[in-house]
Amino acid sequence: MRASLDTNVIIHFYRAGLQSILFDFFDEGVFIYEQIRNVELENHGRDVIGKVDSDINEGRIELYTNQKLKDLQVYKIFEYNVKENRNLYGSGDLGEVYAISLAQTLGAYSLVTDDIKQGGPYMSLLQFEDEVMPFTFADVLILRYLIGNADENQTIKDFNLINESSNLNWAFRSQVAKFVNRFIKKMYRNEDFEWIHNLSETYHFNIKNKLTSLSKLL
Repeated sequence: MRASLDTNVIIHFYRAGLQSILFDFFDEGVFIYEQIRNVELENHGRDVIGKVDSDINEGRIELYTNQKLKDLQVYKIFEYNVKENRNLYGSGDLGEVYAISLAQTLGAYSLVTDDIKQGGPYMSLLQFEDEVMPFTFADVLILRYLIGNADENQTIKDFNLINESSNLNWAFRSQVAKFVNRFIKKMYRNEDFEWIHNLSETYHFNIKNKLTSLSKLL
């Protein structure tokens, strides 16, 4: 999968020193828009910029500039997507607007954002007929566990590290419950249920059994 990264999730993974999880899980590439690097991270994540720049320079993160989008002949599409998304979200969600718009423009399947407030990008995308699938850092950790790239203990350890590094005050039990509501109980999009079913067939796991095993440790 490919993923467009929002500012907050970049900060959270990098502060915990767990950014390699993003590169391993989204093995077809991760990318960001230049505004996220040049404005959003400068304002909110200066402590991680050096490491982010290093990963950009080494090709782990692909940075999309306006010129690069023009060279790809998709800048007008990106502009249109930004305009449409700005009508949906508040001015405080500009980083999220760019991340979503870039995903839509490039045909990426995934947006990784930890903005889960009502009316924000994560919750809104779950209710739209949109090809972009939103994931939080907790979703990524749970999915990594489901496909067999980490066990229950490592998953909980990594969640706690990210949670504590960024002072998020999230509860993993509630995040697992939200994951169940989305992917098993089908409280949002049918596409998500179908997607996780296909993933379970590809990686040969029983989602209910694995989430039960994880929940027992919480």
